[in-house]
Amino acid sequence: MLDLIIKNGSCYIDKDLKNQDIAVKDGKIVEIGKISDEVKEIFDAKNLTVLPGCIDTQTHFREPGSTDTEDLHSGSRAAIAGGITGVFEMPNTNPPTSNKVEFQKKLDLAKNRMYCNYAFYFGATADNGDELANIKSLEGCCGIKLFAGSSTGNLLVAKEEDIEKVFQSSSKVVAVHSEDEAILIKNKKLIKDGDVHSHPIWRSEECAISSTRRIVKIAERYKKKAHILHITTKQEIDFLSQHKGDITFEITPQHLTIYAPDCYNKLGTYSQMNPPIRDKSHYDRLWYAVKNNYNDTIGSDHAPHLKKNKEKIYPNSPSGMPGVQTLVPVMLNHINEGRLSLEQFMNFVCENPVRIFGIKNKGFIKKGFDADFTIVDLNKVIEIKNENIQSKCGWSPFNGYKFKGKPVATIVNGEVKMKDGKILGEPKGQPIVFK
Repeated sequence: MLDLIIKNGSCYIDKDLKNQDIAVKDGKIVEIGKISDEVKEIFDAKNLTVLPGCIDTQTHFREPGSTDTEDLHSGSRAAIAGGITGVFEMPNTNPPTSNKVEFQKKLDLAKNRMYCNYAFYFGATADNGDELANIKSLEGCCGIKLFAGSSTGNLLVAKEEDIEKVFQSSSKVVAVHSEDEAILIKNKKLIKDGDVHSHPIWRSEECAISSTRRIVKIAERYKKKAHILHITTKQEIDFLSQHKGDITFEITPQHLTIYAPDCYNKLGTYSQMNPPIRDKSHYDRLWYAVKNNYNDTIGSDHAPHLKKNKEKIYPNSPSGMPGVQTLVPVMLNHINEGRLSLEQFMNFVCENPVRIFGIKNKGFIKKGFDADFTIVDLNKVIEIKNENIQSKCGWSPFNGYKFKGKPVATIVNGEVKMKDGKILGEPKGQPIVFK
């Protein structure tokens, strides 16, 4: 007997929408077509679009260390509430996830506490090269995270020779927070107390492109893979579009949806993140990149902070905003407005993450693959409200926004974990497996 049949849906298979049934047993897709076998549960997806499970390749769930703000359990609830079936989670915790002991602790913390599937980044430091060389087959490890410029937490590898050591040692993709620490220090004098509009002046375009040029030069010299996170400048788009192949990059939904100075006028320090939201000329260039498939992924950079901290006077306010719950509706709205195609979105959150990071059995609706699905109503309008945010932070920069396109169900390992906004069952997410 089958565990689940998804019926009557328009399913994204082989880059096309097809009216097929999908049969699931023991967490795997076992049949695609017209299916009438005996089954324990039928999910009627009439008038809905069935997508492969969407993966958010950049989240910060703050555990261990800042669990008043978020933890692996609450962050995973936010993920499945937004249609995300798998997350890559970041190592800038306290203590940082930069050795195998702390990495194992994180896997232990996630077991039977996370609703979505998960993988963790291994944090790079100036002196953990030996560990970085030996994590190729580490369970649940998606890659190495390198902070070239200081942000939240104390993981920082700022000197060029230390960055070289990280790449030289790396046995997996190196995902990079790319800001030039020397320029950040030099520019500190440009910070205006009480004025968040000075955030993108301090963390300048030059600070971003200078670092990104250096990272690409080093990665190419050592023939290693670099994945540059949250790209924000037109200079980086123009540069990175000339360096495809082992160099890949991400853009966030927030950098594609809001821009300066409007965001700072409306949201103040709630729109403060690193690297910053910049003016419309950069926003337009980011969209040019998306239209031309220059970027490889869309990741939320979900980085929550409590309201009482976000409301501190700038620059004492922390950088970062939640986003794992809103990634899918924000991007579906952009699809509905004709800014990108559904196929491009599937590349950014399913197929390219599989290719770049070597994820096994995910990202496609295929026989034998894991039964992870993001089921959406492309025509339904959703209003984002702070009170519906599952993250412990309890707010969204998109509070009050209406988006056309709504995740209505999240199926993880063959089990319906979210339906019509309600979270169901127990947290049984599994470590993501890599080739």
